Amino acid sequence: MAEQQRQSGRRWLWMGAAVVTIAVFFIARSLLRERLTVRVAEAQREVLLSTVSTNGKVEPEVNYQFYSPLATTVKAVYVQTGDKVPAGKVMIVLDDVAARAQVATAESGVKAAQAALDAAEQSGTQQERQATEAEIAQEKLTRDQAQANLDALNKLVASGAASSSEVAAARQQLDAANASLKASQESLHHRFSQDEIARAQAALSEAQANLADARQVEAQTTIRAPAPGTVYDMDAAPTEYAEAGKLLLQMADLHRERVRAYFDEPDLGRLALAQPISIKWDAKPAEEWHGHIERLPVTVVTYSTRTVGEVLVHIDGPDTGLLPDTNVTVTVTTSSQPDALSVPREAIHVENGKTFVYQVEGDELVRTPVTTGTYNLTHQAILSGLKEGDVVATGSISGQPLQEDLPIKVER
Repeated sequence: MAEQQRQSGRRWLWMGAAVVTIAVFFIARSLLRERLTVRVAEAQREVLLSTVSTNGKVEPEVNYQFYSPLATTVKAVYVQTGDKVPAGKVMIVLDDVAARAQVATAESGVKAAQAALDAAEQSGTQQERQATEAEIAQEKLTRDQAQANLDALNKLVASGAASSSEVAAARQQLDAANASLKASQESLHHRFSQDEIARAQAALSEAQANLADARQVEAQTTIRAPAPGTVYDMDAAPTEYAEAGKLLLQMADLHRERVRAYFDEPDLGRLALAQPISIKWDAKPAEEWHGHIERLPVTVVTYSTRTVGEVLVHIDGPDTGLLPDTNVTVTVTTSSQPDALSVPREAIHVENGKTFVYQVEGDELVRTPVTTGTYNLTHQAILSGLKEGDVVATGSISGQPLQEDLPIKVER
């Protein structure tokens, strides 16, 4: 009995020693195992703004451009770049000799076309109608003479003094005289067909259009300000030659400007009318302008090497101080959360469609599922899964991937 008790005690002693050995092994392994140094961040509440930035170009809301209407020379220039001009102000005068010659030629063409239409509608010119009336009078005399001859021959046939062949010949002469008279009378009233009259009317319309174009060109040789504004670009000087279509001057109301912004195609779905816009210009880095989206793109276009949508941005305020055609940076706020619980975006992981973070608990990482919301360039909102003050890992110093239950050392 005593021997059995001694053997049982030895077994328990060996079992206890084994447990202690295993415990010591794992404790030593844990202490000696290399710990991964990680960067961390706290989940905290903040105003989370989601923004998109891109480039744009300033342009007047209403821009007036004036081109040389024909190849000519500049006679006089009455303004210079930067001048503020009232409506109706004469700014440039071009040599109009060629324009006036074109007007004279076009006026002559209208008169000729009008005369041709009048002749078509009235069955010829006055001289032609008089000649036709004279022909009708002569043909009436011929017809009457033929009728008298036929009547006389019919009486002679009854007495046997004329033959039937003579009567037939007289009848043919009368028929020919009647046919000729009818043709002349028809010519007096219906010399031209409806198609010919329509062609004459079309020719007159074309001549009138040519005259209107010529007069418009003549009017454009004197360039006047159509509205009050500022001359901001000019390429004209007295006696200089200006080829047809050359841009001579641009003016606009520089108190009413907008920005044409070029947003990349993937960002277009985040844009909406009236979203606030901030505008920065490198020439004045200390200043910032504000506006809002007033028109969204209806298509995408190729801009340099990008596929973009052109968005029109209204600049708020009466005096922008921005110059036309300057390049600016625009930033649109697509969403705003005033009290969002957020973490850095690099702390967010997605695997098999599930979103999670590595939460720091003690000296280990714990994989914690989360639900995310809006985001900006640096942070993302957490809707569930974390609370304010929770610490999450954003990455390791060595670049080694994070994993759950990994012993860590927090970088301070």
